[in-house]
Amino acid sequence: MPPDPATSDKTGELRREPETPAHEVSTSQASGDNWLARAIRTLLGWRSGSLRADLEAVLDASTPDETGFSPAERAMLRNILDLRERRIADVMVQRADIIAVKQDIPLGDLMKLFESAALSRLVVYRETLDDPEGMVHIRDLLAYITSRSQVDPEANTRRKRPLPANLDLRSINLSMPLDHAGIVRKLLYVPPSMSAIDLLAKMQVTRVHLALVVDEYGSIDGLVSIEDLVEQIVGRIDDEHDDDTQPSIAKQPDNSFIADARAPIDHVIALIGPRFNPGDIASTVDTIGGYLVATAGRLPARGEIISGPGPFEIEVLEADPQRLRRLRISQRKELPEPRAKRRRTQATDGTNTEAPASDTPPGERET
Repeated sequence: MPPDPATSDKTGELRREPETPAHEVSTSQASGDNWLARAIRTLLGWRSGSLRADLEAVLDASTPDETGFSPAERAMLRNILDLRERRIADVMVQRADIIAVKQDIPLGDLMKLFESAALSRLVVYRETLDDPEGMVHIRDLLAYITSRSQVDPEANTRRKRPLPANLDLRSINLSMPLDHAGIVRKLLYVPPSMSAIDLLAKMQVTRVHLALVVDEYGSIDGLVSIEDLVEQIVGRIDDEHDDDTQPSIAKQPDNSFIADARAPIDHVIALIGPRFNPGDIASTVDTIGGYLVATAGRLPARGEIISGPGPFEIEVLEADPQRLRRLRISQRKELPEPRAKRRRTQATDGTNTEAPASDTPPGERET
């Protein structure tokens, strides 16, 4: 039997065929996988591109039954893909809506502010908001009060009326300034151009869940919490303290409209009608107050009337130096045209008609 050329040479001595290196097998397999992927794209009509582009195409073109994703999952996946393009300026709380406290606020006033604001974190500043000190967390405040109000358990048992939970809250000095309590934490400072997904990753690493947005001049533009970023993925998150009432706009008996300045511009247009057409500005603002500021190019003062879209005008009913609060939207009152002086003439048929009055002095004939 002739020798197998794969296992022997010309002299008939057996030799071993060199093995294919593992990386060449992997490369070959990957090449086959790429070929298969290209074939699948061709069969399904997909264009060659990245996996990200393919996933976007699947989410846009497929039905839930085809992908196995529920509508909620599809919405979240789209939001995750869009998060890279979303900037901090798009998701931040505007400066005018930031609730902050001065560093020397008494602890008692701080407790009342936490209760009314229904927030867990508050920004702390020195003199102005543009000079921030950090933030205070309600858990740190509660831990400080608890630790400072503890009494010795044995001494408490000897009291005529033992204190509940071995805590004597009367020992807390509620007039103590916040900066003396040592519970102010650091926060993050980020530019408005930073991507939302980068800030989310930074918050996870640093375990600091509040960031101030600083512009190129060092002024505070807004505030972002980790909840604001998570809401960009899962949608609005309402807890027990969130108010479910939306900023209102109501029609008045005189056909004008009284609106909260935070009322969504789309809601205002839908209620008033197509004649209230803000044009291209509506795509750059979210609220009717934002439209008014964009139109005026500044923050209008209380009592000021700004000419609105079409036949409408907007009056500022309530405002403070930082924000607009209530507005009145009404149709613009057109001034009546001046009526020419007319003199009555007698028509030939006996009817009275009016003709423009002549400037010719009485007694002189008109020519």
